[in-house]
Amino acid sequence: MFKKLEGIRYQLIGSYLYAVYFSLLIIALILFFTHSVIQPIWLSVEAIILALIVTALTLSLVGLYVMFRQGGNVKDRLQELSIFIATLSEGKFNATLLMKESKDEFSTLGHELNDLAHKVKGQVKSLERMAEEKSEYAKQAHLAATVEERQRLARDLHDAVSQQLFALSMMSQATSKIIDEKPEQAKEQVEEISQMALQAQNEMRALLLHLRPVHLSGESLHEGIDRLIEELKQRCSIQFKVDVDSELQLSQAKEEHIFRIAQESLSNALRHANASNIELRIKEKDLIYIYISDDGDGFNLDEQMNAKASYGLNSIKERCEEIGGTFDIKSKHGEGTYIDIRIPK
Repeated sequence: MFKKLEGIRYQLIGSYLYAVYFSLLIIALILFFTHSVIQPIWLSVEAIILALIVTALTLSLVGLYVMFRQGGNVKDRLQELSIFIATLSEGKFNATLLMKESKDEFSTLGHELNDLAHKVKGQVKSLERMAEEKSEYAKQAHLAATVEERQRLARDLHDAVSQQLFALSMMSQATSKIIDEKPEQAKEQVEEISQMALQAQNEMRALLLHLRPVHLSGESLHEGIDRLIEELKQRCSIQFKVDVDSELQLSQAKEEHIFRIAQESLSNALRHANASNIELRIKEKDLIYIYISDDGDGFNLDEQMNAKASYGLNSIKERCEEIGGTFDIKSKHGEGTYIDIRIPK
């Protein structure tokens, strides 16, 4: 209730009452001074008090009504501006704020916001054209990038899978030597070996996922993601829940960016999340909505986004921004990861 009293309507009412009572104080001082110094017959103390009470009640009641109505009008117009700004923040740059025929500050601000929305819409179109051009350049540079990608995969194999396999080999040899003398310790080491083997397997699946072509190669986005998920189902025990709109009408550049975003997100989940279930939804309404979640280990978002290991997340964010979209990610240790992406059509 007290928070509501902080609204613009009640601030206007408070300012009005302050002005009324301050004015009454000045009037009271003048009347009492006149009564004391000049001492007119008609001006008695009782008359002064009665006049002040009647004036205070009248001005307060009439003023409260007028200011409540006027404050409500100001509040409604501010709310219209707030809703319009929230609409723009969601990427709906086609929206237009309808303003009343007036020349006050609210109308001026509304026209400026409409101009801003128009300019941002033009910038988004420019970003889309740049994305189209970048897509063409990316195809031309694909052969040159192949060598670099092979080198990166070689480093990943050495840093992750190769080291894990070496550790498995060492632990297996150590376990074989103590299996008769210390069966309980050997059992624990076997379980640890099993976990390391599973992690190495997930690393290999993620690296194999990166070996897929970046482009859809003539497929629709729906077909490309379906084929990607089917391949993953054959290679791992993770449960996938996929819902992709089959009637998406997108440019080739946007389809390729969205496909790469999905590919990168699934790769991150396979390598780091240790998840049992992954959900992927792509829907078209007033925007393109992309939702990706897993029930894995989760992580500290602030630490991860600032770490060198966050290359995958930063790559997803950059791809999203290149086509004018917004990127939001939520994660917490033990509660999984949730990615929410919205891209203008």
